[in-house]
Amino acid sequence: MKRAAVFYWLIGIAVAAIAIGAAFYLDDTVWHFILQHQSRAARIFMHNVSRFGDWPSHVVLGLLLLGIAWWRGSKKWTRIFLSMLLAMAIAGIAGQVIKRTFPRARPSVKSELRWGGPHFSTKYHSFPSGHVAASMAFFGVLMFARRRIGLTCLPIPILIGFSRMYVGAHYLSDVVCAAALGILCALVVTHFFLRKSSNRQSSTSTRAT
Repeated sequence: MKRAAVFYWLIGIAVAAIAIGAAFYLDDTVWHFILQHQSRAARIFMHNVSRFGDWPSHVVLGLLLLGIAWWRGSKKWTRIFLSMLLAMAIAGIAGQVIKRTFPRARPSVKSELRWGGPHFSTKYHSFPSGHVAASMAFFGVLMFARRRIGLTCLPIPILIGFSRMYVGAHYLSDVVCAAALGILCALVVTHFFLRKSSNRQSSTSTRAT
């Protein structure tokens, strides 16, 4: 089991590294392609996706689902929804630290410097995408806990990521790195909070019987 886990981790790291490297290489190509294929209707739609895809909407959804699960007495789903909120919070904090440590001008900012700039200016908080990191962490926990339901929700962070690129807020690499950060946060929370909590409850129930 340990060898299999190490193998899967190595495969995941390799895939993530290739995806991130390819994203940085394709940044300018994808940005120019998006600029050449702008339309008013699509821009309005993507602006709305970007606006409603931010973390407050995810918090409201998570708290609503958490309240329903608690009210129905489902400990399993209460832990899952709580883990989703926790992973999103961790991804949000980590993303903010990275933004201020490595300021990057947004694609829409006319600047010769791609990296560097005011550490506290939102115009230089392109890397990584906070929207995508939060959404991917949120739904990533659901994907690891309940694969079918999580995979069904996966298009949500993907659409949010595309919307952030379409409105000129992020490069492709900002979105890909944010997705990797979100998945990592989801994995950590799932392993150390969700699964260990479930295992403790199972062992307690076994001893009680």
